Amino acid sequence: MTAVLDLRQLTLQAGSEVLVDSVSFAIEPGEIFALVGESGSGKSLTAMAIMRLLPDALSVTAGEAHLHGQNLFALPEMAMQKVRGKKIAMIFQEPMTSLNPVMTIGAQVSEVLRLHLSLSGRAARQTTIDLFEEVGIPNPHERYGWYPHQLSGGQKQRVMIAMALACEPDLLIADEPTTALDVTIQAQVLSLLKRLRDRHGLSILFITHDMGVVYEMADRVAVMQKGRVIEQAKTQHFFDHPTEPYTQKLLADAVPVSEFKPVLERPPLLEVTDLKVHFPIKKGILQRTVDHVRAVDGVSLSIGKGETLALVGESGSGKSTIGQAILKLVKATHGRVVFQQNAQSHELVALKEKQMKPLRQKLQVIFQDPFSALNPRMSVGEIIREGMQSLKVGPRDKAGQQKRVSELLEQVGLLPEHAQRYPHEFSGGQRQRIGIARALAVEPELIICDEPTSALDVSVRAQVLSLLNHLQRQYQLSFLFITHDLSIIPAVAHKVAVMQAGKIVEQGEVEQVMTQPQHPYTRQLLDSAPSLIRKRLA
Repeated sequence: MTAVLDLRQLTLQAGSEVLVDSVSFAIEPGEIFALVGESGSGKSLTAMAIMRLLPDALSVTAGEAHLHGQNLFALPEMAMQKVRGKKIAMIFQEPMTSLNPVMTIGAQVSEVLRLHLSLSGRAARQTTIDLFEEVGIPNPHERYGWYPHQLSGGQKQRVMIAMALACEPDLLIADEPTTALDVTIQAQVLSLLKRLRDRHGLSILFITHDMGVVYEMADRVAVMQKGRVIEQAKTQHFFDHPTEPYTQKLLADAVPVSEFKPVLERPPLLEVTDLKVHFPIKKGILQRTVDHVRAVDGVSLSIGKGETLALVGESGSGKSTIGQAILKLVKATHGRVVFQQNAQSHELVALKEKQMKPLRQKLQVIFQDPFSALNPRMSVGEIIREGMQSLKVGPRDKAGQQKRVSELLEQVGLLPEHAQRYPHEFSGGQRQRIGIARALAVEPELIICDEPTSALDVSVRAQVLSLLNHLQRQYQLSFLFITHDLSIIPAVAHKVAVMQAGKIVEQGEVEQVMTQPQHPYTRQLLDSAPSLIRKRLA
């Protein structure tokens, strides 16, 4: 059988630096081929090279990429433009930045059809609506005229899939297409891709660092490390008999632990009772309130000293809004948030900002995206010192503060000299460690972790989780850990609460909730997790 894609000895360089080194693999018709590895291993660069979309600073110094026997690297750019979209299509990791925000989704897909297939406007519109229906976008006639910001993350990804499939390509390159999606939306997108593969005989190059997704999707797997393919095998053999130590570590980190944390009997540090956060819906010239979005609708929970409560649910369920309400970053419309400090109770909802400021020292947050959470114009040392100075915590003299910054950087696995660098000089995992150091600098008692590992590779994620557990034991920290990743809950949490549509539908000990779920939504979340994760949690 002739391979759809045959990549031979691909080598990419930036100046004299080799970024991808002699990479070779072949993808058969109708095959899903997974390319896995950590960020920076060269996965996406390999895909961009196949598409001939590399930035000017990078060049292909050796190798060939044959599509049905034709070497893509030998084609002039004009001929390659006819290959992209028509014979090879690509789905990118972040659909919001891949879709034009000022064009309707229908117009963007229709444009592909008119350019490559020379369809008339009416024919392109009807074909686009048919594609939207095939990929599961509800009310495709109506949503043809919608803009990207009007769709959920899962729906935007479906638009990208529709656009990629518009010209019925032979090869689809999917670059981390489910990384930022909830577990239920991820399951829907993976099921859709498999169904389309079966229906159209599509070959798929699936780039990911999620081993659960690989187990679910792939026919064969190749592992990349530092620009080289170090292992290739059929999927079942790959999981049963990994040969390389790096591969074995990736698989071990895929589901961090199989044992559940013991339940702690601790007095509550934070108690949330009947918390509601409702946002008004205003309409008309006078902008009168006609209804409310019930983002958080009567939530009650408790976190003990030195304890972690995991808060899980889909995007839009209200998880992050709870964290923001506790920190008074959004205004609660009803309910109580009681924080215990030095045998004194503080009712946070009723406090004014001046009264709240001293308590901000004890209540800190680690954000999902460390790059946007760190000021790019400040050095790492300035970022960590800022909270100490504004909240008057720790040494007041500059030398003492610099020493404290060095200690914090070492605690989170970085070097003291990193204090002089800027956020853009670090990897995603290192930036997240800087965010943790910033939170620790003011000696908090409770840290709200808002999806702190969702964008990290499995090995970096395992390091961050291990660090948080170590810091919890060392300082008796409490965590509210907001996540949609079920696989990490046993590794980090003592208790878990499941949110749906602004309400907590189930909560309790992690082992009880994850092995004997009582609510249908909890069972749906667990059933949507990749089967590798379900096997490890069972």
